[in-house]
Amino acid sequence: MEPSTTGVLVIGGGQAGLAAGYYLRRAQVPFVILDASTGPGGAWPRTWPSLRLFSPADYARLPGWPMPPWHDGFPPASHVVDYLARYEERYQLPIERPTYVRSVTAGADGLIVGTTRGEWHAQHVISATGTWTHPFWPAYPGARAYRGRQLHTVHYRAPDEFTGQHVLVVGGGNSGAQIVAELSAITRTTWATHRPPRYLPDDVDGRVLFQLATRRAIALESGQPDPGGISGLGDIVMVPEVRAARDRGDLRPQPMFDALTRDGARWGTTETPVDAIIWSTGFRPALDHLRPLRLREHDGTITMTGTRAAREPRLHLLGYGDWTGPGSATILGVGRTARASVASIVG
Repeated sequence: MEPSTTGVLVIGGGQAGLAAGYYLRRAQVPFVILDASTGPGGAWPRTWPSLRLFSPADYARLPGWPMPPWHDGFPPASHVVDYLARYEERYQLPIERPTYVRSVTAGADGLIVGTTRGEWHAQHVISATGTWTHPFWPAYPGARAYRGRQLHTVHYRAPDEFTGQHVLVVGGGNSGAQIVAELSAITRTTWATHRPPRYLPDDVDGRVLFQLATRRAIALESGQPDPGGISGLGDIVMVPEVRAARDRGDLRPQPMFDALTRDGARWGTTETPVDAIIWSTGFRPALDHLRPLRLREHDGTITMTGTRAAREPRLHLLGYGDWTGPGSATILGVGRTARASVASIVG
């Protein structure tokens, strides 16, 4: 079978891929988006249903079309999925799904993309596969000996299935805090973190975070010193559920345990039995398809020049974190990087 060809191939049909598609459509560049999922929404359909955005809908928009308002505080994941589905329909973005990309290799006159539905040749590739499919599971002594249930954030759905159990939540970021807030309302919960969680002020939400990311992006683009991102303020956004847990005294982080045991976790000589462990320990970039290009550094990232991979300028990366553009892992922030990426492709 002859390979398919296009000017630009976008890998990933989530928020980053759609933002790239918007600017490619506007620039009248031939492109196709390949998405491994069976339906729209990127990672959002796979999050737990009660997950909410950190800001109102008007601070969670992709380029060209705002997210419809949400009537009750910050929008839930289902509202985001609906918006992304309508967005790709609105702009008639050419998405082929489900198409899983196995590899990207260098060719003489472009990049060769191997997929489950045949081979593609493209002059440029925009990789926008995100991180949700690569959960990070840290190695701890005794993890294999533990007999209870272990799951990652990606597998968590609702607190009700843990009613009457003692749950150990590991990880001091936003997902860990939100899951602890939910679980602690109905069951016994222990929260283990590497360092004391740093809570953002109650009045800081996605609006402020976007302003900080914008300030940083402008500074970096103009050659000014890096003013830093949100890490200087804290790690955990105080969404209503987390504030409520704090106010009822349920946010009580413990230091990391020394080891897991058959029935629980051990701090020093004290063992605490737990029925389940939820690892809210983050994610890594889903870049296995780029392995043939041999571009990854020891920390798992790829050295960038703007939006391009420094050692393969036909490859662009969107949405994996600040190393691919300040705020690029957010719905609102990815538009800036997507615009820059398409501008560099068009020349």
